[in-house]
Amino acid sequence: MDLLEKIKEKKALVGIIGLGYVGLPLVLRFTEVGFKVLGFDTDGRKVERLNRGESYIKYIPSSRLAELVQAGDGRRFEATGDMGRLGEPDVLIICVPTPLTRKREPDLQYVENTARLIAACLRPGQLISLESTTYPGTTEELMLPILKAAGGEVGQDFFLVFSPEREDPGNSQYEVRTIPKVVGGITPACREHGVALYGQVVEQVIPVSSTKAAELSKLLENIYRAVNIALVNELKMLCLRMGVDIFEVIEASKTKPFGFQAFYPGPGLGGHCIPIDPFYLTWKAREYDFSTRFIELAGEVNSNMPYFVVQRVAQALSGQEKPLKAAKILILGLAYKKDVDDPRESPALKIMELLTGEGAEVSYNDPYIPQCGGGRRYPGLSLASVTLSDQLLKEVDCVLLVTDHSAYDYAWIASQAPLIVDTRNAFKGVQGAHIIKA
Repeated sequence: MDLLEKIKEKKALVGIIGLGYVGLPLVLRFTEVGFKVLGFDTDGRKVERLNRGESYIKYIPSSRLAELVQAGDGRRFEATGDMGRLGEPDVLIICVPTPLTRKREPDLQYVENTARLIAACLRPGQLISLESTTYPGTTEELMLPILKAAGGEVGQDFFLVFSPEREDPGNSQYEVRTIPKVVGGITPACREHGVALYGQVVEQVIPVSSTKAAELSKLLENIYRAVNIALVNELKMLCLRMGVDIFEVIEASKTKPFGFQAFYPGPGLGGHCIPIDPFYLTWKAREYDFSTRFIELAGEVNSNMPYFVVQRVAQALSGQEKPLKAAKILILGLAYKKDVDDPRESPALKIMELLTGEGAEVSYNDPYIPQCGGGRRYPGLSLASVTLSDQLLKEVDCVLLVTDHSAYDYAWIASQAPLIVDTRNAFKGVQGAHIIKA
């Protein structure tokens, strides 16, 4: 039985490399339609939890995993840290991180290392799909030479595609099944295999002419959002000077039934895509002697928002004749967006670093993130979420709302805190001169 037949009859073993916010939903969807899945991750603790049927992502219940890992013939999912098993699956889907270096250049070490591990186990008849967001040319220029060096001809002995992930953590309106999947292959045969695979788990597959086109489509999606968020962030700063409510302006503008899509300002960009992906393209564009000025300007505006927020906190404290140095600042919300447990690239982390650097005494509360380790970029941050109480809110000098979780009782917080700086318009409708917008 060849690979296409295995895929169409759901007899192909699917391997998913990277079992995080992208990989784990794919595990659930492939098993849901009848495939067996072997998951790979370098985090031993994560592997152990998954094999016990425990979820570590807020919106994925453990009950869904528990039924997949039961012993015997009914077992549909197994997690492993043994990369020597990469030759077992018929299909390998790569969902590893693609961060930036401190100089805002692409850091493809995880993709490259994964490709080398696959090459060491590559066997005829395997399909490899890269889902990690990256610059146009990565699949063809980085992945392909590594895999070809292991022997075999692409499109005949093995198949290579790029199909960008489109996960939106915490968004209950869309799931893997309902989000269209873009697929580009190195060869027509590669694309055919990729389309067949994803056609089993999503309602609509969008084939494109090449892996480069697929790679660039994902960047365009996120650059579109980054540029528009930068626009409203800049307008927010202008509106604060003019004494105009930017949120009122946006709500009025969105009543236009055509030609306008609402974007909202905030304390800066967060998450695994929008703060990072545009810089993948600006870096690649330099290879073609092309300056992406529009994208870079948007990045500059968004990157400066945490500095603007800290400035607003200092001004708000000054209005109460208190200096920022030694001030007790309580940050509400560490996650990069509301109602998720994901702190990756959250502007809250940069804001915490800046406030600490100014000598402020910083604490935070987030109902979804009990511990803050700072991650790759802020290893010096090590805090635990504090419990909100009347006493705590009264004792701090300023409450800084960064992430507008639905769990917060904004009226109660406003009734207890002496000063509030609101970056999300979360306290709309709550009256008080002590509420300052940022």
